[in-house]
Amino acid sequence: MRRRSLDQILSVTGLVLAVVLAVGGVLLMWGGNFAHSTVTNELTGQKISFSADPASLPPELAQYAGMAVTDGTGAKAYSDLIGVHVAGVADGKTYSEVSEEWIAGGRTDDALAGARTTLFMGETLRGMLLNAYAFWTIGTVALVAAWVLLGLSVVMFILTIMGFAHLRRTTEADAVFVPAA
Repeated sequence: MRRRSLDQILSVTGLVLAVVLAVGGVLLMWGGNFAHSTVTNELTGQKISFSADPASLPPELAQYAGMAVTDGTGAKAYSDLIGVHVAGVADGKTYSEVSEEWIAGGRTDDALAGARTTLFMGETLRGMLLNAYAFWTIGTVALVAAWVLLGLSVVMFILTIMGFAHLRRTTEADAVFVPAA
């Protein structure tokens, strides 16, 4: 095989790969920014905030005292706070367990009905906040991947330039992969 042919194949392939990596990086950057801005806009609109009194929060959440929930980390923390409150509603029973008990009892126990409603709302809010946290985390992973792809694209582009420069110095007579005599 002629050396020039190999250099052309590798250089053009490198250029195509650099473009594909750059496009992938840009798309991941867009997706990550979309995820973050969507979560931030939605949570900001809900006006959720932690109590300003750190003593009213569990010790592991005291650092969030007075903070508004506007990102995935805050959503996860607030979800944990709801989880603490929900666990205290019916001696640690879940909505499903309390609902089953309420139905089995003929749907007449007002205390169980109230606990059932509270657990339903708490677990639903908790699930929604955990979805915001998951969406935020996916956005963060996309942003990290975007930067990696953009960095690889730059490296590949530099290698491609070097390949085209080498191609200019290669003569038609140069050969590669020639068996030794």
